[in-house]
Amino acid sequence: MLLLLPYLLLLGNMGCFILCSCANPGIITKSNHASLMKTYAYDGVLFQEGIVCATCNVEKPARSKHCSFCDICVHRFDHHCVWVNNCIGAFNAKYFFLYLFTLTVMAATIAIITTAFLIQVVLLSNMMHGSYIDDHGQEHAVEIFFLIQHLFLTFPRIVFMLGFVILLTLILGAYCCFNLYLALTNQTFNEWYKFRRYRHSHHLTLQPCDRKVVYKNVYAKGVWMNLKEIFKSPAVLERKKKK
Repeated sequence: MLLLLPYLLLLGNMGCFILCSCANPGIITKSNHASLMKTYAYDGVLFQEGIVCATCNVEKPARSKHCSFCDICVHRFDHHCVWVNNCIGAFNAKYFFLYLFTLTVMAATIAIITTAFLIQVVLLSNMMHGSYIDDHGQEHAVEIFFLIQHLFLTFPRIVFMLGFVILLTLILGAYCCFNLYLALTNQTFNEWYKFRRYRHSHHLTLQPCDRKVVYKNVYAKGVWMNLKEIFKSPAVLERKKKK
């Protein structure tokens, strides 16, 4: 069953990739502009009321941004993803999160299966109880470094692939954890980045005697509600109510 898991994850990952690539990320149009304006309140810091998009010629709803790659305004804009060649917004954020999660788990599963194979080879060959003679004629018990070197010389492609997959798992895992943090705190990557720019510029303009201003994320509603917003955005719920 463990050997089939990477293939099942691959199918799920491909499905999430297609959905993420083809789904409407939350394009702001004249027909949905009025309802999207009511979805989120302006926090007065990252998102100001009355800002008009120079390209689309519409007032920007809170948490939206114009994507220069796609040339559209996107509701609850997160970022433009080059992997899926699409913006990540309110309507496809769930697909992107699932795509990233299944990709990370698939890489981890392949690493575990490959490691288990190499361990099985070592155990069957009884290599750990053996010894080797070095260049000076001295006999030594088999050590981890020697074992890894032997496996690399015997199965170079498999060991190299294992190292690459482990590195890939760590990178994807870190990125997945970062996206989970954003989801749990109800932030988009755009907001996370804008806040850091705001804080940096604000610190530069503060005088030594000025009081430090603390920014509060007005969109955070608790862990459960924040996660629910990823999989069922308020705009989608509002659209269902009208039906």
